[in-house]
Amino acid sequence: MPQAVMVSRHPIQGFQALKAYLQENIIGQEYLVDRMLIALLSDGHILVEGAPGLAKTRAINRLSKGIEADFHRVQFTPDLLPADLTGTEIYRPQDGSFKFQRGPLFHNLVLADEINRSPAKVQSALLEAMAERQITVGHSTYPLPELFMVMATQNPIEQEGTYPLPEAQLDRFLLYIKIGYPEAEHEREILRLARAEAGRASNDSQGEFQPIRESLILTARQEVLNLYMQDNLERYLLEIVLATRNPGRYGEDLAHWLQYGASPRATIALDRVSRARAWLDGRDYVSPEDIQALAADVLRHRIILSYEAEAEGITPDRFIDEMMSRIAVP
Repeated sequence: MPQAVMVSRHPIQGFQALKAYLQENIIGQEYLVDRMLIALLSDGHILVEGAPGLAKTRAINRLSKGIEADFHRVQFTPDLLPADLTGTEIYRPQDGSFKFQRGPLFHNLVLADEINRSPAKVQSALLEAMAERQITVGHSTYPLPELFMVMATQNPIEQEGTYPLPEAQLDRFLLYIKIGYPEAEHEREILRLARAEAGRASNDSQGEFQPIRESLILTARQEVLNLYMQDNLERYLLEIVLATRNPGRYGEDLAHWLQYGASPRATIALDRVSRARAWLDGRDYVSPEDIQALAADVLRHRIILSYEAEAEGITPDRFIDEMMSRIAVP
């Protein structure tokens, strides 16, 4: 049973308590928990790839309980319509007027489950919400909440009947996270937690945890942006992204593997998430390890491999690892 945790008014203490709360309720997915918090601090969206049953829905649901935010899950299917996300105009026969009924995208945290199972029109509706933080229906535009994060999932097992996300939409995701099965000991803890929750009268395992206020999250985001980064580390960060556009500088094999490099969004994303990781670690400066730890999550969906690389079985992660090993660390 989770112990009572009182959240301090100070942002870093509040996030440390939130992290502890999430780790108590999401067993064996520390990597996912860290990336969710980093995305929350960086004001970005995440794409998670993993097999069914790996606590993806539970993770963002528990995150919504750990902060003062509302949550909505949308199961993406081939027959989903854009209006199922954005909302629609409802006719009122009593006075002959129309009233806008808001859709699930107007929640703070949205889980787009199996996003690649819906056609392009639905994906484009989600793209506007992610990129512009607004919804357009007819001639009217509606702003989304200031605290707004999309966590989309993809199932790597079955690709039949899916609609692969275009590169332009993939680029809108701050991080692309791949998760796997938990270790045996973690799975034993999951079993015990599930048994304990099933035995309670209430299915809420939040206990006495005090959710973090939205104002504290916004304050934390500002602190993250103000974190110190040395000039040589900034050049290192830029070099990593630029290397994806001109990989031949680091070897003919890398140039042979890559067709297109990462966009400037990758530079902005790597800067923000590196700062967020350092801040979560309780530091007021960014280290090379912060950049290195998140480079693959930022880049793997923003680079396009050549046909030759795919034929050789080269993956984006393999390319990124090889590229990073050849760039001098300050």
